[in-house]
Amino acid sequence: MSDTTTVVTPTATAATTAAPLREVGALIRGARKGRSMTQAQLAERVGTSQSAINRIEQGGQNLSLEMLTRISDALDQQIVSIGGAPQRAHLRVQGGRKLSGSIAVNSSKNAAVALLCASLLNRGVTRLHRVARIVEVDRIIDVLRSLGAAVTWSADGEVLEIVAPADLRLDAIDADAARRTRSVLMFLGPLSGRYESFRLPYAGGCDLGTRTVEPHLIALRPFGVDVEATSGWYEVDVANTDVPTKSIVLTERGDTVTENAILAAAARDGETVIRNASPNYMVQDLCFFLELLGVRVEGIGTTTLRITGKSRIDEVVDYWPSEDPVEAMSLLTAGIVTASTLTVTRAPIEFLEIELATLAEMGLRFDVSDEYAAANGRTRLVDITVHPSELHAPIDKIHAMPFPGLNIDNLPFFVVIAAMAEGTTLVHDWVYEGRAIHLLDLTRLGASVTLRDPHRLDVTGPTHFSGAEVSCPPALRPAVVILLAMLAAKGESVLRNVGIIARGYEQLQERLNSLGASIETFHD
Repeated sequence: MSDTTTVVTPTATAATTAAPLREVGALIRGARKGRSMTQAQLAERVGTSQSAINRIEQGGQNLSLEMLTRISDALDQQIVSIGGAPQRAHLRVQGGRKLSGSIAVNSSKNAAVALLCASLLNRGVTRLHRVARIVEVDRIIDVLRSLGAAVTWSADGEVLEIVAPADLRLDAIDADAARRTRSVLMFLGPLSGRYESFRLPYAGGCDLGTRTVEPHLIALRPFGVDVEATSGWYEVDVANTDVPTKSIVLTERGDTVTENAILAAAARDGETVIRNASPNYMVQDLCFFLELLGVRVEGIGTTTLRITGKSRIDEVVDYWPSEDPVEAMSLLTAGIVTASTLTVTRAPIEFLEIELATLAEMGLRFDVSDEYAAANGRTRLVDITVHPSELHAPIDKIHAMPFPGLNIDNLPFFVVIAAMAEGTTLVHDWVYEGRAIHLLDLTRLGASVTLRDPHRLDVTGPTHFSGAEVSCPPALRPAVVILLAMLAAKGESVLRNVGIIARGYEQLQERLNSLGASIETFHD
């Protein structure tokens, strides 16, 4: 059998399109990195070249069953299910182990998807460095490619290059990939600056209850954008792409809402003032990137932005997204709940200060290094070391607020931390009416978590977690919270159907294992 014979893919159909091959390639890349193996080392084990392994991992080369078997044997992991239903991935966790050492924070997932959407503004070459290799990014890349953009990874996987064509193939949009990510909403802004009409599939993402798109529409109406929802699509008409200077007041200080308004303003000549804008980390990253494209942005880091856009942008630009404060909080939580001494490096301190102040109030002992600059030259980074501590419930409730408040995506981690603390903590998740319910799964591991209403939880500790089997919640952050609790649980735990974690984290299992955790993937 030759090495160009097509295999059966994870969807149990012939790999006749690029997307399944990229999915298989991503699985191989993840397994290889999990074994701390280079492409050259894997190539040597399977009897091929490093360039062939690179093409396979990029989804650019068909695979024979023979080659796939050799790769699976070399990585000691079954990559796909052949001839049947797709296998679901589960995690087996041996809990109660101390973690130690240090771990660096990866670049921001939310910044990456915003920058990928923003690349549509540029007729030149956009190169993004150290982009997180996660499912959410892959879905946006699939959408970009379906529109006709050339999107390629460098051989070492460190650089993602995007070249958008002069005319996008709007009718060829990958609806399946688009419907599985809410980030597709951020195509509204850049596309509205280029086209008088287009359509986008309904946005998907996590199961977090009702998340209306109305704030996005309110933000875009001043640009002449009219959106009608029909039969699973957003039908978009743009009455006037030549917008004079104007002022927009956002009714919701949402991150993606702000980004959409920024992208719409950046795509047009003239000046736009956006008030009640989110100054959160991914918004700042987007603004830093747009400045390199020649868009003038005043007020970065504040709630009032003044943007002078350009109707035509043709630049060669390199940008390094900043580090992810939510991943930083995830890793800090791993150290806190396992009562470990653990150092998290490259943490963006500006977006963690309220979290650290809250943890200090709860009795956490930690050290913070001097500040240093991120690769983008703008974001301030520190190294944070947490130490085993006697935690107690805070006097006041813990709740999220728009930046500079406690990040809404970091709030779930305080539920498992509060479970380790003496006393009762009220956690108020006022944004998502469905997410708090998912955190009740902590009770399966021995926590005392009571739901007051869809937005509020009472958490009483200290908890002595014990192993259990739990189905993964259909929301990213609660899913990771359950996994972290399992690290603290005595005995063996099983977390089933963990695919959603890959939406926002790159190789989380392997990275935690590098710190001393014992997490094993298995399939059935």
